Amino acid sequence: GEMAEERPVTIVTCTAPVNIAVIKYWGKRDNDLILPINSSLSVTLHQDQLKTTTTAATSRDFTEDRLWLNGKEADIGHPRLQACLREVRRLARKRRGGSSQEQAPLNLSYKIHIASENNFPTAAGLASSAAGYACLVSTLARLYGVEGELSEVARRGSGSACRSMLGGFVQWQQGERPDGKDSLAQQVAPETHWPELRVLILVVSGEKKQVSSTAGMQTSVDTSALLKHRAEVVVPKRLELMVQHIQEKNFEGFGQLTMQDSNQFHATCLDTFPPIFYLTDISRHIITLAHRFNAHHGCTKVAYTFDAGPNAVIFMLADTVAQFVEVVRHSFPPATNGDQFVRGLPVGSASLPQELLEALGTEPLPGAVRYILHTKPGPGPQLVDDGSQHLLGADGLPC
Repeated sequence: GEMAEERPVTIVTCTAPVNIAVIKYWGKRDNDLILPINSSLSVTLHQDQLKTTTTAATSRDFTEDRLWLNGKEADIGHPRLQACLREVRRLARKRRGGSSQEQAPLNLSYKIHIASENNFPTAAGLASSAAGYACLVSTLARLYGVEGELSEVARRGSGSACRSMLGGFVQWQQGERPDGKDSLAQQVAPETHWPELRVLILVVSGEKKQVSSTAGMQTSVDTSALLKHRAEVVVPKRLELMVQHIQEKNFEGFGQLTMQDSNQFHATCLDTFPPIFYLTDISRHIITLAHRFNAHHGCTKVAYTFDAGPNAVIFMLADTVAQFVEVVRHSFPPATNGDQFVRGLPVGSASLPQELLEALGTEPLPGAVRYILHTKPGPGPQLVDDGSQHLLGADGLPC
């Protein structure tokens, strides 16, 4: 017979960023809605270095919903992904409620194809769920013509994803309501507010983490007295201070508080029963190195923070980058990939004064750090206009 007529495929692509919490989120008060036991605050990283790209396509011709992650087909039935899809479609229906169907908006009953890709190795232990769900929600919202408050939808995918819906410095307000309507992300300051701030991610050699964040935080909520004290007493004060330090661009205050909060988060992991260990010997070496570096300079030049894994994220001002990269190179000499040891934004060269080398006083650990990624704060999710960047072709299948 004749070729069936090709029906149009509607395609949308967005990108979204990774974020790093400086006041940590650890512990839910509601597991279904993903409501946290405390507010948190993060820095959104630049998408030139770390981003997720997601393409969503829909057509009357698609026979089933399908998902591809980093080129491989995956199960689209994941409950959190389904929650986001349901929620965006619900908002779209609500928005259309009154309007006449003249503009023939996208049919919400059509099947959907979704493809998602990270421009960084997922195995590196860099949290991809925040960028992934922020990107999914941004893309679906564009596809279905939904505007307005979307951080609440992204939160249903992964708690920290709500913070990746905005650029710069972002606060996730824990909210009071049992329905989670007030558990939202708000921008404290845009990425342009503190142009000198830089971020180094030290990707350490190691395997996949032993305990997932989801499982770990639940055990902490159930067993750690310190976590309860942290959420109720410590974090509210710290959050207020952190916002102030960011507004004043006070690196000394920002850096000290970032390190203290990271340390306390890992203390609650240790206070969990049985205890959870996300930091490794290498992580601890990096912590010691940072403190010795700061002591040598007589002020806070670098500030580390660690999430639920061994990689170090280190904040500093632009004028410190070259010297600290040299310190890392000295303390953790690259095993083989000397050329690929520093990635991301360019780094100038620096030599280390003898007194600094003596102050560091550690035996080098060759190969302990796989590579350093140099980045900075950046904007929230972006719509990709260039059709050549779509991850799905006109047939709705991976390119």
